[in-house]
Amino acid sequence: MSAGRRSNPSLQWRLSWKLSLVITVVIAAVILGLSVYATMVLSPNIAMEQEVKSAVAGAIERNRQGQLALKQTPALRSLIERNEGLWFVAATTDGASLSHGTVPATYAAIVPLVHLFHSADIRGASGVSEIASVEDVATPIGEVRILFGGIAGKGWPVLTIFKEAYPIYLSLLAIALPAIFLAVPQIVGRAIARVSDVADMASQIEPEWRGDRLPVAGIPKEVAPLVIAFNGALDRIENEFRKRRRFLIDAAHELRTPIAIVQTRIEGMCEGQERRRLLEDVARLARMAEQLLDFERGSQTADLDETVDLIDIARAAVADLAPLAIAAGYEMSFHGDAMRVERKGDSSALRRAIDNLIRNAIDHGDGHGTITVSAVANGEVSVSDEGPGIPADHQELVFEPFYRVVPNSLGAGLGLSLVKQITEKHGGHVSIESGSNGAKVTMRL
Repeated sequence: MSAGRRSNPSLQWRLSWKLSLVITVVIAAVILGLSVYATMVLSPNIAMEQEVKSAVAGAIERNRQGQLALKQTPALRSLIERNEGLWFVAATTDGASLSHGTVPATYAAIVPLVHLFHSADIRGASGVSEIASVEDVATPIGEVRILFGGIAGKGWPVLTIFKEAYPIYLSLLAIALPAIFLAVPQIVGRAIARVSDVADMASQIEPEWRGDRLPVAGIPKEVAPLVIAFNGALDRIENEFRKRRRFLIDAAHELRTPIAIVQTRIEGMCEGQERRRLLEDVARLARMAEQLLDFERGSQTADLDETVDLIDIARAAVADLAPLAIAAGYEMSFHGDAMRVERKGDSSALRRAIDNLIRNAIDHGDGHGTITVSAVANGEVSVSDEGPGIPADHQELVFEPFYRVVPNSLGAGLGLSLVKQITEKHGGHVSIESGSNGAKVTMRL
C-alpha cells in the first residue's frame, strides 16, 4: 500500500499546492504590477526623495546669528557629488530658507512660498520640462520643507515603492497566504469528495453482488468517462460470469441423468468386487455433480434473513451422515453446549456446508477413529477427525476450488471451498487446526 501511495501521489495534495502556488504567484504579480504602475503615477523623484530628505535634514542647522546654514556632512557631500544637477531649497515654517544649486527660472517665483507647502509633485505643465517635488522633513531645528529637483529618473523607483509600501503588502500576504493554504485544500477536497466516495464503493463491490454499478451523479465530467468505462467493464464481466454459471449449472444437471442411468444399470449387474468399484466411481461422479451445483448456487445471492438453529442443523447432518461414516470405519459423536444457537442465515446452505465438513472428514480421516461434530453457543460449528491431518503449507490452499492435498484422492476438491464460500456469505470465516493426531475445521458465524 505504501509503495502504491509513493507511485500515485494524492490528487487532492497536487491540486491544492499547485492552486495555492498559482494564487500566490498571482498575488505577487499584482503587487509587482501595482508597484510598476505607481512608478508611472508618482513623481520620478520618488527614488531619490528619501535620500535627499535624510541628507538635508542631517546637514541643516542655524549659525550663531540664527540664520539657516548647511554643514558639509558626508551624506550631503556624497549626494551632491553623485548628482551634479541636484538643486534644492530648504525653508522653515517661519519663512527662512536657503538653497543649493541653480534653481530653474520656472520655479524661482515659488521659492519664497516653499514654507507654505507640506508636500507637492510639480510636473506636466505646458513648457515646463523640469520636475520638482516638495517634501516635509523633521530636523533638529524643527520642521523643514524642501523643494528639490534635477534628479528625475535616477535610482530604482520600483524598489523604493516596495520599501515604502511593505506594511501594506506584508499585511496582505500575512492574511492571504494562510487563508490560501488552508482554504484551497478544503475546497479541492470537497470538489473531489464524490470521487473518493465512488472509489470506496468500487473497492466494496463483490463478485456475487450482481447489478452493482458506480453512480455517475455528482462526478466531475472529466472523471465521469472513467466511471462509465468501469461500469461497462462490470457489465461485460457479469455477462461472461452469467454465461459460465449457466454452463456449469446446465452441465451439472445434464450429468445427473446419465450418472443415474449408469448407476441403475450397475446395480442390476451381478454381485462382485467390480460392481462395487463401479458403484463407488459412479457415486463419486454423482457427488461431484452435486458439488458443482452447490458451488454455483452458493455464488448466487441467498436469503440470509431466516432465523436458523445451528444446533438443530448440525444434529440433523450428523444423523443423516452417521451411517456413511460408520460404514467407512469411523465412530461418530455430536456435542452441543446449548439447547439452541440462533443465527440469521440460509438453513439449506448451512446444512450443505456442515455436510461437506463431515464428508471431508470421512474422505480424509484414514478410515479410523472418531469424527466429532460440535456446535457451541458462540456460533462455532466444528468437525474434527483423527486422521493424518493437513500439512501447514496446504492449509490455506485447501479452500481453493478443485485443490486436493493428495492428487489421486477420491474428493473433487470442492468441499472445503463450498464451506468457505457459504460461511463468508453469512459474515463468518473458516479456520483449520491440524496436527499429527488429526484435523479440526471450524466455521465461525
